[in-house]
Amino acid sequence: MEDLAASIQELSLPIAFRQFLFFLRDSDSETAPSSLSNLPQFHGRVHVHRSALATFFAPSDLCGVGGMRQERIRSTPSWYEHPRYDTVFVVLDDTLPGMEGMVIARVRLLFSFNYNCADHCCALVNWLVREGDQPDPDTGMWVVSLEKQDGVPTTQVIDVKTIVRAAHLIPVFGSENVPSDVYHYNSLDIYRTFFINKYADHHSHELLTDHYN
Repeated sequence: MEDLAASIQELSLPIAFRQFLFFLRDSDSETAPSSLSNLPQFHGRVHVHRSALATFFAPSDLCGVGGMRQERIRSTPSWYEHPRYDTVFVVLDDTLPGMEGMVIARVRLLFSFNYNCADHCCALVNWLVREGDQPDPDTGMWVVSLEKQDGVPTTQVIDVKTIVRAAHLIPVFGSENVPSDVYHYNSLDIYRTFFINKYADHHSHELLTDHYN
């Protein structure tokens, strides 16, 4: 796990992984220990995956009124010669509407493993948290920014079943000219604040429409 953490430059992976194991063992706990010595051990094999397929109900012109839609979520160091780490919607509380019950995450690693005779498919993510309690009044879109602790993006291992689908983010460019070295493959690394594009497609709009809109 340490070698894998070094290869993806996410040194917090070992403790994030073992904290996930802790919650598997003790699901009633609200917090996990921060010391590796107090967390479960793991000596099994980990399988790395470069993408995952999300399938969801999305009635639209594209899929039909009763249609299902599939999209591939990628987390790979090389996609057409550039890294690609997609952003996704993650459900935290399915009883709350829209972004009140969801958060945006950037997938840094997709992997699976067997623990206590059960298979688990997981993702290591960086969190992007909401700015404010309502969408931006000018665009109607929620604004999120990369969450950091002590200057380092926060990371967590989550179950892939909590991922709804991919999220399309638009950088908040501000009043400055966009630098000439900003491209589609590095904008998520250069900017830290983003609009969640609810106009990307029919399902995105429906997903983000709540009592504020």
